[in-house]
Amino acid sequence: MPDRAPQPVDRQLPTAEARDLISLVRDIAQREIAPRAAEEEDAGRFPREVFTLLSESGLLGLPYDSEYGGGDQPYEVYLQVLEELAMARLTVGLGVSVHTLASYALAAYGAKEQQAEHLPAMLGGGLLGAYCLSEPSSGSDAASLRTKAVRDGDHWVITGTKAWITHGGIADFYTVMARTGEEGPRGITAFLVPGDAGGLGAAVPEKKMGMKGSPTAQIHLDGVRVSDARRIGEEGQGFAIALSALDGGRLGIAACAIGLAQAALDEALGYATERRQFGKPIADFQGLRFMLADMATQIEAGRALYLAAARLRDAGRPFAQQAAMAKLHCTDTAMRVTTDAVQILGGYGYTADFPAERYMREAKVLQIVEGTNQIQRMVIARHLAGPETR
Repeated sequence: MPDRAPQPVDRQLPTAEARDLISLVRDIAQREIAPRAAEEEDAGRFPREVFTLLSESGLLGLPYDSEYGGGDQPYEVYLQVLEELAMARLTVGLGVSVHTLASYALAAYGAKEQQAEHLPAMLGGGLLGAYCLSEPSSGSDAASLRTKAVRDGDHWVITGTKAWITHGGIADFYTVMARTGEEGPRGITAFLVPGDAGGLGAAVPEKKMGMKGSPTAQIHLDGVRVSDARRIGEEGQGFAIALSALDGGRLGIAACAIGLAQAALDEALGYATERRQFGKPIADFQGLRFMLADMATQIEAGRALYLAAARLRDAGRPFAQQAAMAKLHCTDTAMRVTTDAVQILGGYGYTADFPAERYMREAKVLQIVEGTNQIQRMVIARHLAGPETR
């Protein structure tokens, strides 16, 4: 059966500019991303030229200030762009989300001089970023990180290893959290490390069950020297910066999850209406009709949830609880919907001739990144019932 382009989602967008932006993204997705997605994922090829095109099109800095090359778009719009990109290829949608996450520390906490010097290239100059918080021994317990930064005059010397870094080894800049003081969250500081810094290297990329086109690797910092002018925020403020970044990053993952789930639903629906058994399309069988109805309902609920959280963020209101809820619900939805899509396609769904099996493999990682879904439940419960008693 032929490949099918995702069906356009009927979006409620705030401005005519936003509608034009979505049209641009859909055009790029259909022309430049979707046609090569399966082949390149199978080959483990990262589409750097696509990210260059996205940068040239103004799509790598959408939620940031236009003074520095950003798009001045609200999160409500930016997240729907991510969803459209993820519908075409998750590697691209998630890559844009990670780049936005990596740019956040400087955009939100950097000094004006730092922003003027670095943000234009980061947001619209073709650069690609990576976010370095996790380590081999500190994932969910990020506050226990061991990477150290020691002051040496007007410079810092950073030593340690970061793990599970999206774009590790190919990024042009890394936002790195390192320990500069006491144990725990108050001793962590953020730094902007150039990708070509001496002493910075990447391990061989991880071999993953999905997202093979998106490199994930450990980053080794062996006495990397950066000037104090590349310290972001105050000393000891890094963990607060990291958590603030992750609130927005979780919404990015939620949007990507819904994009992936929508692609899986479109594939399953197209197959079910074309495939005939017992003299009629299998979409006529009530068992499959109910599956499709549940898939569509879960997707629509997830989209509404991440957009509600985005609108809180855009209004300057607290949104951390809602971001955790959106990440939890949307990624669980992606796992459920992609699994059901494989089931609807039957034996064909288990083959690489159809994208359903790739969608299912890719969905799993979304329940893990930006804080596992067990961590999201802890975050939500703390907002509801307060911190756990010690």
